[in-house]
Amino acid sequence: MEEPPLAGITVVSLEQAVAAPYATRQLADLGARVIKVERPGGGDFARRYDESVHGQSSYFVWLNRSKESLTLDLKQPAALAALHDLLAGADVFVHNLAPGAAGRLGLDAAPLRARHPRLIHCTVSGYGTTGPWADRKAYDLIVQAETGLVSLTGTDTDQVRAGISVADIAAGMYAYSGILTALLRRTATGRGSTVEVSLFEALAEWLGSPAYYTRYGPAQPRRTGAEHATIAPYGPYVTAGGDTVVLAVQNEREWTGLCRLVLGDASIATDPRFATNPARVAHRAALNDVLRDRLSTMDTETVLRLLDEAGVANGRVNTVGEFLDHPVLAARDRWSSVATPHGAIDVLRPPADLDGVDPVLRPVPSVGQHTAAILRALGRTNDDLAELRATRAI
Repeated sequence: MEEPPLAGITVVSLEQAVAAPYATRQLADLGARVIKVERPGGGDFARRYDESVHGQSSYFVWLNRSKESLTLDLKQPAALAALHDLLAGADVFVHNLAPGAAGRLGLDAAPLRARHPRLIHCTVSGYGTTGPWADRKAYDLIVQAETGLVSLTGTDTDQVRAGISVADIAAGMYAYSGILTALLRRTATGRGSTVEVSLFEALAEWLGSPAYYTRYGPAQPRRTGAEHATIAPYGPYVTAGGDTVVLAVQNEREWTGLCRLVLGDASIATDPRFATNPARVAHRAALNDVLRDRLSTMDTETVLRLLDEAGVANGRVNTVGEFLDHPVLAARDRWSSVATPHGAIDVLRPPADLDGVDPVLRPVPSVGQHTAAILRALGRTNDDLAELRATRAI
């Protein structure tokens, strides 16, 4: 196997919660050395979100494998000096500190890049570092609400948040890709970069389709539960066995095949109410009656087989437990193992496979696990470490 693509790259991250840790974990998966700076004592507050994984947070073990944990109280000059020594040898600095905190510590982009011209400085914020909302805190639900996602998700009577932290994940993905782009740019120019990503603008990009539909159409898409708001049929249906299957018609060829092979009546395809996708969306209730009447009389395996024959994409509505046992994950060898402070856990390999490269899957650190080793490498003596501990700077 080849050396990991980011071997030799050092990332220092003042991170907590989800967005920044998600970006840096992906850099670690590619071989970067990621030094996670945490508060002395409790560390990243995401460590305490839950206790479901051998007494540890499911969020934390997901987001923080392969990292080194360094505890520093950056309000103390000795700790801040240690951070600056660390940054002198770093390639990337990432933070998602509260609004204004980086500036108060002298860690925003301008002073750091002046001291370290090759440094890539990445800020993950709620609403950006400028503008009228620069000083507002932002968490995933708040951003889902502010971007309109909550208004699109749910049923006619209930608005709901997406079941995962999509704003954080979106921001983490753009921070990750932005840092990779900056590293590529530095290879060509020798210069560092300032990368900025906000949760709000990351999720705003993901709202592209409903945004255009709303601006140029008659109104915003309706909330339609698990169905697609602007494509039909595209959603869940219950079979005779009580299982829920999902199907997704994308074009008229698939619609015709569904009518002929699954519904058993080719003439439905040319019914004026259903002949085009806009017509099917407008007459969704009648269309669903036709589908439910037919599928509720058929066993699940028959429904899935006929959908396959018709060339219509389909699947089952799985629980998370059923997903974990999915045959695709097993057959494609997607599971691996990572050590944590409280025992090994199963983890999914990163979704992007690079030929000839294995992902780096090193342990999840305990709070401050690597503090002494990192500081000794920066020239701190045992007496220095003892003083830092005595003053609770580490």
